Amino acid sequence: MVVHQEQSPEGKIQAIEKMVQRGVSPSAIAIFAYNWDQLASGATGMIPESTITPLANPDSYQGEDTDTRDNREALASTAMIKLNGGLGTTMGLNKAKSLLQVTNTMTFVDLMVRQVLWTRKKYDVRLPLIFLHSFNTQSDVLQGLSVYPELRVGDLPLDMLQSEEPKLLQDNLTPVSWPSNPHLEWCPPGHGDLYPTMLDSGILDQLIDEGFLYANVSNSDNLGASPDLGLAGWFARSGAPFATEITARTPMDLKGGHIAVRRHDNQLILRESAQTPPEEMVSFTDPTIHPHAHCNNLWFDLHALRDKLRATKGVLGLPLIRNAKHVDPHDPASPAVIQIETAMGAAIESFEGAKAIVVPRSRFLPVKSTNELALLRSDAFTLGEDFVPRAQVNPLPVVRLGQAYAALDSFEQRIPSPLFLRHTRSLTVDGDWFFGEGVHIEGDVHLGPEGGRIPDGTILTS
Repeated sequence: MVVHQEQSPEGKIQAIEKMVQRGVSPSAIAIFAYNWDQLASGATGMIPESTITPLANPDSYQGEDTDTRDNREALASTAMIKLNGGLGTTMGLNKAKSLLQVTNTMTFVDLMVRQVLWTRKKYDVRLPLIFLHSFNTQSDVLQGLSVYPELRVGDLPLDMLQSEEPKLLQDNLTPVSWPSNPHLEWCPPGHGDLYPTMLDSGILDQLIDEGFLYANVSNSDNLGASPDLGLAGWFARSGAPFATEITARTPMDLKGGHIAVRRHDNQLILRESAQTPPEEMVSFTDPTIHPHAHCNNLWFDLHALRDKLRATKGVLGLPLIRNAKHVDPHDPASPAVIQIETAMGAAIESFEGAKAIVVPRSRFLPVKSTNELALLRSDAFTLGEDFVPRAQVNPLPVVRLGQAYAALDSFEQRIPSPLFLRHTRSLTVDGDWFFGEGVHIEGDVHLGPEGGRIPDGTILTS
């Protein structure tokens, strides 16, 4: 349902009181109040196709890792930030998704850390690595980082903690009460919360005081977004206050966000699937109209960000994402709630002169489901000396696993060993199939609903 203008502000007052008692930061409270007003006035966050035009002629980067003085100076002035608030609930997890094993010995966190340590040694740069955690992920990941004492850079912290906000009842926008598990009354406000968190935590000022000029931010489940000398140099030379990476869409990410141009002011904006009217999803997912996927790999000028946040008192006014759920995600009988979220990449519309740059697909390796995890663990990828996964085939296989594989435990019971997918175009699994060791997939393979067992060493062909 959409809540309309006559909605009483009592819900906002109650929610703000709850946030104050919780110790939520002032900027986060101000942003929540702004978004509550938008929601109560009937805003849906929708961006119709009629209000945008496709992005045309963006800059392009082919992965030139030119070791020049300018590029080294740019990388030496850059801090890496990883968004690490996700629990991987789509895979049935109750811990940080970044603690998933990618190889037999290394998790996403291990690989991110080793990418940074390798880059520091190769280019003699400080390159801080800072994680943005939610209250769900902080303790487990910090424990995982404890085996890397060399990761810390001076007095800079290893992490910052994302704020939290009340879930709101859909019928009146008051904060939900759930005494059986009060923890479920709260939710993270989306990764758009990065900006007020940097401001209120003091990390933004601290980075600037330490002489850093730029930040490169990406999702922790995207191991392709490694430190990049050439991109750091490009961003420094561009003079842009803000930039985002985009890449050619594939069949596995047609529902991901894209960058477009807003008609009325020619400003670059981000549009997510949740901001697209259902009847327009056909055009949203059409790669001939919107050919590039948004990688959520961002670059921004730290001084420009601080100036903007100071001018707006921390409220960038990012478009809201209205996320309708149940207070207990595992109980559809529990009260229907709204989680107000914003997207980090949406800040592109807050900066005049912002840019988008087309990057190789190797910069975008998201793992949103067991489909991508099966691919990443397979022989379609190998790890380089820099700990970056690199595709061994182009295009990559398209993997579509059925519901029996959606949860990680079920997936690993059915596919306990990496698949051999280097000679695969597509793998579609409808039924409940159990794979032995050393199973090779060649061409286009479709396993039907009948299910069964595939013996060790089997070669499945079209």
